[in-house]
Amino acid sequence: MSTTETTTALQLAGEIQDEQSLFETAEKLHTKPLWKQMSRLNPALPNPTAIPHIWRYDQIRPSLIRAGELVSEDRAERRVLMLVNPARDAPYTTDTIYAGLQLVMPNEVAKAHRHTAFAMRFIIEGQGGFTAVHGRRIKMQRGDVILTPTWNWHDHGKDGNGPMIWLDNLDLPNFRHFPVHFVEHFSQARYPAEDVDSDESPIVFPWSKMQKTLDEKPGDWTSEDYVKPDGRPVSKILGGLAERLNAGCSSPVVQETASSIYHVVSGSGYSSIGDEKIQWKKGDTFCVPSWYAYSHHADSEESVYLYRSHDKPMLSALGFYRVAGVDVETFVSD
Repeated sequence: MSTTETTTALQLAGEIQDEQSLFETAEKLHTKPLWKQMSRLNPALPNPTAIPHIWRYDQIRPSLIRAGELVSEDRAERRVLMLVNPARDAPYTTDTIYAGLQLVMPNEVAKAHRHTAFAMRFIIEGQGGFTAVHGRRIKMQRGDVILTPTWNWHDHGKDGNGPMIWLDNLDLPNFRHFPVHFVEHFSQARYPAEDVDSDESPIVFPWSKMQKTLDEKPGDWTSEDYVKPDGRPVSKILGGLAERLNAGCSSPVVQETASSIYHVVSGSGYSSIGDEKIQWKKGDTFCVPSWYAYSHHADSEESVYLYRSHDKPMLSALGFYRVAGVDVETFVSD
């Protein structure tokens, strides 16, 4: 420290007469007293900012279709209506997961690009759509989950009539904390690709297979993870699963540090999330923030199928994943 800096520091210290002047001096030095914010920075329980919310498909779809008429593919690059949590701004659907409804119209090209973010896509509606991921062109079929691994070139397109709509889930919120997200655009609209069989691709999870697996499992409620061929989660950050809930039945109550985005594949019912009761039906998407106790309840008419994306792989890798009721001593590390 120079003589001038030392003199300035001593002068500031001499101005400290009481606690208020201590705070003011600390502010001038770009410091702040931790003891004034200890409870905020070290809470007794997880304190997510995001709140439970539902996005109703029949309300959002008309605006999305209208966007297809008003906003050209050249202007949009990706024509998406982001699902923004009411307690936050974009890109937060939960505090750690982004979701959006993406639309491609007939004969359009969503131009090829690649990025650091990892994406999972659940196909909601349409025929003749396809996505090309790093040289593999895959047909989109309703209910399928298609992965776009980090830094893979990808573009989307649509043949035939009518719209193609799907739910995007990405880890974009993390890049507000880790500003290391890169996007690169390919020199042409499409990245060279060949058709591949969805049943044989490791980045495609056909709904026909997933529903068959769920239906073969016993019980009024069951779930099945989307995993790689070797059993690992589909990524180090986001994971996914599907659930079956028989008509008139309920799922177990869960309270965990993971947050989730649910999409209703079919059926209707409601979810109890914290103190809220959220009614839903086919096509709707809703979120469960971290540490909200929740359970699902199917109406009596038909079985319910749900798709869920979550951040458990990231939290588990960091040692942050926890379920209520687990002995905290199991989290003690050497």
